[in-house]
Amino acid sequence: MPIEQLKRLLRTRRRRIVAAAVVVLVVLAGFGLRLATVGADAAGHLRRAATLVGDLEAQLRAGDLAAARRTTADLQRQTGAARADARGPSWWLGRRLPVAGDDLTAVAAVAEAVDALAREVLPPLLDAADGMSAAMDGDATRLKAVAGAAPRIAEAAAVAKAARHRLAGLDRGGLDARVRTALDQVDAGLDRVVPMLDPAAQAAKLLPALLGADGPRTYLVLFQNLAEARATGGMPGAFAVVRTDHGRVSLVEQGTAAKTLRDFDAPVLPLDPDQEDLFTNRLGTYPADVNLTPDFPTAAALIREMYRRRSGLAVDGVLATDPVALAYLLGATGPVNLPGGAQLTGATAVRQLLSDVYLKIAAEPDQDAFFAGAAKAVLDRLMGGVPMSRSIVQALTRATHERRLLAWSAHPEEQAEIARTPFAGTLPADDGEHPTVGVFLNDGTGAKLGYYLTHSVTLEAGRCLDDGTRPLRLTVELGSTAPSSGLPRSVLGLGLAGEGVLRTNVLVYAPSGGSPIAAKQDGAEVDFGTGYEKGREVAVLAVDLAPGARSTLVVDLVSGPTGTRGAVEPRLITTPGISPWTTRLQPGPSCEK
Repeated sequence: MPIEQLKRLLRTRRRRIVAAAVVVLVVLAGFGLRLATVGADAAGHLRRAATLVGDLEAQLRAGDLAAARRTTADLQRQTGAARADARGPSWWLGRRLPVAGDDLTAVAAVAEAVDALAREVLPPLLDAADGMSAAMDGDATRLKAVAGAAPRIAEAAAVAKAARHRLAGLDRGGLDARVRTALDQVDAGLDRVVPMLDPAAQAAKLLPALLGADGPRTYLVLFQNLAEARATGGMPGAFAVVRTDHGRVSLVEQGTAAKTLRDFDAPVLPLDPDQEDLFTNRLGTYPADVNLTPDFPTAAALIREMYRRRSGLAVDGVLATDPVALAYLLGATGPVNLPGGAQLTGATAVRQLLSDVYLKIAAEPDQDAFFAGAAKAVLDRLMGGVPMSRSIVQALTRATHERRLLAWSAHPEEQAEIARTPFAGTLPADDGEHPTVGVFLNDGTGAKLGYYLTHSVTLEAGRCLDDGTRPLRLTVELGSTAPSSGLPRSVLGLGLAGEGVLRTNVLVYAPSGGSPIAAKQDGAEVDFGTGYEKGREVAVLAVDLAPGARSTLVVDLVSGPTGTRGAVEPRLITTPGISPWTTRLQPGPSCEK
C-alpha cells in the first residue's frame, strides 16, 4: 500500500497540470458557443475554436500530447483572429455607439482574455504535462524540462489573474443577455483556472528533483493506521522505502514501525520544549508516537532520524497516507485481486484493512503478511497502466483536501515549496482575518477501537470585542459504534481505559494569538490541560466512550486580533478519520454599526 500511494502522489502533480489545461479548454469552448451570434467575423473564428477545443480536450484525456500541441497551434490562430477582429475599425466605432457599445466592449475584453488563455496559459501547461508524461514513461531526458516550465506557468497565473481582474471591472448592467451570460461563464471559468495555476507551477518546480532528475532519491512512506488515532491521522504502522531515479520508482524495503524501527531509550533528536511538555519524550523515542503532534514536519524529521539510526540510510523525504485515500483511488481505478482469491475494492478497502484483518486474522505475523500481499496486489494493478481519468483526479483531490496525503522534504529549498501546499500538514503561522482552530485526536486506549469512532464538529464565531478579538465556540461530538462483546484481543488491545472503552485525547488548538477559556463535557464544566505548540495555546481533554456511548465537548475560545471589523470566516483543521468529519462553520457577523 505505501509504495502504491507514493506512485499516486507523484502522479497527482502531473494530473493537476493536465486538469488545469482541461479547465482552460472548458472556458474557451463556452465562450465560443455563447458569443456565436455577436460579431460575425469574430464569431466564425470562435466557432472554429470551439470545435478545436473539443478535439484538444479529447487528445489530452487520451494522453496524445503531440496531437494536442498541433491542435493548440490551430486554436491560437483562431483566438488570435477573433481578438484581431475585435480590435478592427468597425469594432472601434461600434464600441462607441450608445446601445451596442457596451456589448462590443465586453466582447472585445473577453476575446482578449480567451486569446491570452490559449496563447500564454495553455502552452506552459502542455510543456509540463508533456515532460512529466515522458518521464513517467521512462524518458528521463525530458524530466528536467518540466522545471523549465515552472516560471512560465507562474507567469501564466499572472496573466489569468489580470484577465479576471479586467473582466470584473466591466459594467454589466446594460449588456445584452447573451453577452452577459457569456461574460459570467468566462468569469466562472477563470475562477476555476486561477487557483489551479499556482499549484501547477509548484508541481513543475518540485517534481523533477523529487523524481530523481539530479540523481537518485529515497523516501520513507508511512502507512497511517486510522484504527488507532494519531493527530495527523493514525498510528504509523507499516512503511516502505522507495527510490526514484530519473523518473523510475522502485521499492527498496518494507517494514513496520514496531518491529523494524523499535523504541529508543532517549529522543533521537532534541525536542521542542513545548512539544515535550504536551507529548512527553515519547514523541522522540517511540516510532508509533512521532505524530502525536499534528505538525507533520516534526513527525517526519523524527521518524527519518529513527530510520537512519536503524538502517544507516538518511532518506530525502517522508510521505504519509492512509487506507481511506487508497479506497478513493480504488473506487476510480477498479478492484485488485488479493492472494487467496479475495478482492480489495473502493467500497471494501477500509473495512478490510482496518477491521476485518483484526477480526479474521489472529496472529500478528499473519496480519503483516496480509498487508504485504495487499500492497503487492495494488502495486501490480497500478503499475500495469491506469489511464488518467476525471475520477482519479477527483479521488486524489479529495484525499488531499482531507489531509490524507502528506509530504516533507529533508532539502530546505524543497520543503519551503511544500510548506505552501496542502501536503505540508501544518497549521498556518498566522491566521490573519480567518481565526483557525485545530481539533486533533490521539488514541489513549492502546487498541484498534478507532475504527468505531464517529465525530462531528461545529465552530461558531461571535461578534468582535473591543480589542479586535472574537469569541469562538467549538462543539465536538464523539461516539463509539463498537459492539459490547465479541471483539478479539487484537482490537481491544491494552484496554487502558477499561475493557472495550474507547479513550480519545482531544487537542484543541486555539487561533494564533488566542486561547481556550472554558470547557464543558455533556453539560458539566470540566477542567482541561493546557500547553503550547508552534505559538498556539492548546487545550487537552480526554473522552472515554463505552460501546454505543456518545459525548459532547463544548470549548469556548477567544481569537487573536483579526485585523478586521467586518464579517469573518473561521477555519477548522481536523485529524483525518475513518470517515470525513461532519463539519459546520458559522461565520462571525460584521461589527460595523
